[in-house]
Amino acid sequence: MDAKKIEEAVKLFLEGIGEDINREGLLDTPKRISSMCQELFSGLQETPQQHLTKIFHATNNEMVIEKDITFYSVCEHHLLPFYGKVHVAYIPDGKVVGLSKIARTVEVFAKRPQIQEQMTGQIADAFMEYLKPQGVIVMIEAEHMCMTMRGIKKPGSKTVTYVTRGVFAKQNELVTNFFALCK
Repeated sequence: MDAKKIEEAVKLFLEGIGEDINREGLLDTPKRISSMCQELFSGLQETPQQHLTKIFHATNNEMVIEKDITFYSVCEHHLLPFYGKVHVAYIPDGKVVGLSKIARTVEVFAKRPQIQEQMTGQIADAFMEYLKPQGVIVMIEAEHMCMTMRGIKKPGSKTVTYVTRGVFAKQNELVTNFFALCK
């Protein structure tokens, strides 16, 4: 990331909204925003391959679920946060991934300017590409600040997205089981 460009952009933004960039409280704001961007958008420098290729052989070929993975992301349309829970399940095909790697994969995609609909599919597609399970399902439940603090102003409203790949796309019983277990 280009810290200097971020700092200059923040100064221009502050001036644009009518602030005095030399005001005491704002003197270090451009540097703070630049540091924040390093953290919030760190997924731009990562790939899911880093996490999903560290596998273990397993004879279990039943559903593995990691639910209630908290995430924070930034809407690419308004640059406001959206946050919530991700639930991921997959059916192994002779190999599993460490449980923390599931959450790390979610973070790769959450820590990018993003839209929820896209993020849901990206997580599922990464599992299919790198872990090669029999199937995967990903569900995201999130609150979007662009809907709660501006625009329509409906705090507490949640957006739910889910995608299925592999056997989950063909067997409704697996999807029904997943939803029951995620309650």
